[in-house]
Amino acid sequence: MNQPWWRAPCQPFDTAAMEQARARQRQLTKPAGSLGQLEGLAVHLAGLQGCERPSLEQVAIAIFAGDHGVVEEGISAYPQAVTGQMLHNFVGGGAAISVLARELGASLEVVDLGTIDLGLALPGVHHLRLGAGTANFARQPAMTDAQLQAALGAGRDSAQRAAGQGARLFIGGEMGIGNTTAAAAVASTLLGCQARELSGPGTGLDPVGVRHKAEVIERALVLHGLRADDPLQALGCVGGFEIAALAGAYLACAQQGVAVLVDGFICSVAALVAVHLNPQCRPWLLFAHQGAEPGHRAVLEALEASPLLALGLRLGEGSGAALAVPLMRLACALHGQMATFAEAAVADRPA
Repeated sequence: MNQPWWRAPCQPFDTAAMEQARARQRQLTKPAGSLGQLEGLAVHLAGLQGCERPSLEQVAIAIFAGDHGVVEEGISAYPQAVTGQMLHNFVGGGAAISVLARELGASLEVVDLGTIDLGLALPGVHHLRLGAGTANFARQPAMTDAQLQAALGAGRDSAQRAAGQGARLFIGGEMGIGNTTAAAAVASTLLGCQARELSGPGTGLDPVGVRHKAEVIERALVLHGLRADDPLQALGCVGGFEIAALAGAYLACAQQGVAVLVDGFICSVAALVAVHLNPQCRPWLLFAHQGAEPGHRAVLEALEASPLLALGLRLGEGSGAALAVPLMRLACALHGQMATFAEAAVADRPA
């Protein structure tokens, strides 16, 4: 039996390049460690890119969209029609991520995996139409096995397109009314947590709504009998098309040798799934920020992630990751362009 594509080996770290980058950091005109997390970031990118002085000129952003049947349970403050409407906004240039992509000079791809409007046809959008959203996971599995495989494959294909275009950094974003509920359900399973520990307001639920959301998730977890050691079952039973696509994209990026910058709660849950499916992908995942959703901290801790920013963000779309790109570019510029003590004729600290 052939192994699934996501279990194929990921690209290895270039340890020689990392050591060269560490050596360079020790020679730069600053006290060792004075640039904090930016120093380690530059060294890590050197290992991923296989060169002493990494760079991030080419950035690819992909937004994965899909609707969620669990919205029938009253778990969202917004109607499902918003998902399709936001696709218009993405390609029309008016969404936050559209603005950020333009400012960064990044490519922006929009993939519609399955909104409730299967007749939607927008220029510039990849319409895959896996279904009119997922099924209501409070009553039945969210996806069929065929839909799950197709969603994972859609993410892989997007990552491969980005790699083929020379991307050095991939950002995945998501859009789908109800997807914080799906993400909390998946994370509850994989982390062995109660849903109430991970459920948050999403697009704006009040405390009563948040409690109801957690109760819906808890009932679903019992219904499906999910296990922490079966990430595919969790993804298929209570996940979403866009969460599966993100996981597939992250795995394919690691296999293609493209660094990933993970966005907020939903994207971090997809990263958690990816690491469960193939632990070799973990070094390729960098984390942009810690968002406002209460479950995000727990997921980041499980992944031993050190996010770059903490701005109270909860927009999604990949926006938090896009905001972190200038910081990453500056980390590379500092690493590559600062003078060494010898070049600047500055006295170094005695050995």
